[in-house]
Amino acid sequence: MTSQHDKTSVAAISIFASGGMAAAKFAVGIAIGSLALISEALHSSIDLVATIITWAVVRVSDKPADEEHHYGHGKLESVSALGVTALLYVLAGGILVESYSRLSEGTPPPTISAVPFVVLVIDIIVNLWRARALHRAARETRSQALAADALHFASDVMGSLAVIVGLILAGLGYWWGDAAAAAAVAVMIAALGLRMAGSTVQTLVDRAPEGAQEKATAAIRSVPGVIDVERLRVRMVGATTFIDTIAKVPRTYPIDRVEDIKRNAQAAVSRAFGDADLTFAAVPVARDNETVRDRIMVIARNSGLAIHHVTVHDLGAKLIVSIDLEVDGGMQLEAAHDIANTLERNIQEEFGEDVEVDVHIEPLEPEVPFGVDAAPERVRTIAAALTQYAAGGEIHDIHNVRVRNTDAGEIVNFHCRATPSMSVVKVHEQVDAIERALRRAFPTVKRVISHAEPPRA
Repeated sequence: MTSQHDKTSVAAISIFASGGMAAAKFAVGIAIGSLALISEALHSSIDLVATIITWAVVRVSDKPADEEHHYGHGKLESVSALGVTALLYVLAGGILVESYSRLSEGTPPPTISAVPFVVLVIDIIVNLWRARALHRAARETRSQALAADALHFASDVMGSLAVIVGLILAGLGYWWGDAAAAAAVAVMIAALGLRMAGSTVQTLVDRAPEGAQEKATAAIRSVPGVIDVERLRVRMVGATTFIDTIAKVPRTYPIDRVEDIKRNAQAAVSRAFGDADLTFAAVPVARDNETVRDRIMVIARNSGLAIHHVTVHDLGAKLIVSIDLEVDGGMQLEAAHDIANTLERNIQEEFGEDVEVDVHIEPLEPEVPFGVDAAPERVRTIAAALTQYAAGGEIHDIHNVRVRNTDAGEIVNFHCRATPSMSVVKVHEQVDAIERALRRAFPTVKRVISHAEPPRA
């Protein structure tokens, strides 16, 4: 993408070109008495002023947002373009008044020579080059100020051609040709101003760019996890597209996954628009494919409760729900029971009074229990016991056994292998049987954590 240095360089080159050509046309116009050529010189002078303004504005418009300009400084380009438009209308009005005066008074035609034609041809070539360079820079940077400048120079070509026609008519004896050409230049300037004003005002009043809403909506909807886009607004500030959206996401998603959706949405709109700034508000909604367990987990999470082993039985006309609820182990039973009752009521409000809910209260495991590695002899003893309990079953190759002594008791971790075709339920049943046997044989073992894996290839 064209850099800030490239934008200011193109604008600076245009300043010198505008000044040189304006001076040349003005001098020749005065010398031969051509209103059309003087008008075109004045037009170029306005272009010079516009280019200086553009050069100054693009040096500021790309500055990042700050404490006073939360959306950056891009709107300065639109304000400068509106100011240049006002100058164009003043110039067009002055030229039309002078043209009418000359046509009414029958002013003698200008002196015709090769000099004005040479100056105008050079002017056309220079303006074509400048318009092309500015248009390319404006397209790559999405700069409204550079686009307005490019439009100026493109219109200068038409103005110069009108002056040439007027001088030719004057040379052929049509005394009114020069004044008529000046009037034509004024009309072209007015038309240019109207076109610029329309585009600039639309930007200043935050009109969404054509097709931008559909493009942004499609980009956000393509992000996995986005169910739908509820609302989307788009505005342009300089070259940056600001997008404000409210999107629906599954209510069963945890916060970190919703944050991933937001980041992916920002990346999607950046790919679609280039320089884009997305404000993404996520609205959690229920999906049609939510299970009873999903809905219960949402209820618990919204209440800040830790639950597991959610079991649901459907008896046709009645739902039976069993839940393990973890609470602080030091909490009094009465307080814990109140929490369990509240959870039960919330579930009944969701599924109906007929749902049968049983909540098993158990102490929450300490977050960071202090512990140390057990002696190697103790690890070998427990590893041997685990291997013995697994013998004869489909669980085998007990390995990576670790034993830690903690304030709450011994914690045992081990890995084992199972037949790849075994179901998760069957693996869990057999590993659970090994764990129970270990705790019966070693009462000091507080917890056993196993990791089942398929055999090595």
